[in-house]
Amino acid sequence: MTTTTQAPRALITSAIPAQLKIAAAWASAMFLYIYVDILNFYKPGVIDGILQGQIWRFEVSAGLLSVFLVSMSIPALMIVLSTALPARLNRITNLVVAALFIPYTLFNAAGSTWEWAGFYTISIGLEVLLLAYVLRTAWAWPRAAVRDA
Repeated sequence: MTTTTQAPRALITSAIPAQLKIAAAWASAMFLYIYVDILNFYKPGVIDGILQGQIWRFEVSAGLLSVFLVSMSIPALMIVLSTALPARLNRITNLVVAALFIPYTLFNAAGSTWEWAGFYTISIGLEVLLLAYVLRTAWAWPRAAVRDA
């Protein structure tokens, strides 16, 4: 009985469209925002504050919750828009929204204490890295050669 050894075959890296890369980054960022908010409930005093009608130093109200809903709807909408918009509008929209979302994300560190600095550094750092990836991918959007007519 003879055995033949086959040479290892190289893996193929498929070309992934920019729209899909960007949508995946927005989905990852959205999951991080959600997980960070959920993990935040484990901080001592957070749930007690919510039960007393306070989030940070703000009184819980329909207006405050509406602002939170709108701000967290942006990544969800960007997932859909990144796959549905035409290339040029898609690129511009992602460049603008990701650029505006970075300072918004950094603002989440406001009011944190040294004991929670690691938690916020990791979460905000990952979120900013994903937004930077969106910016880089949108900026470097592949272009087709324009034919002279």
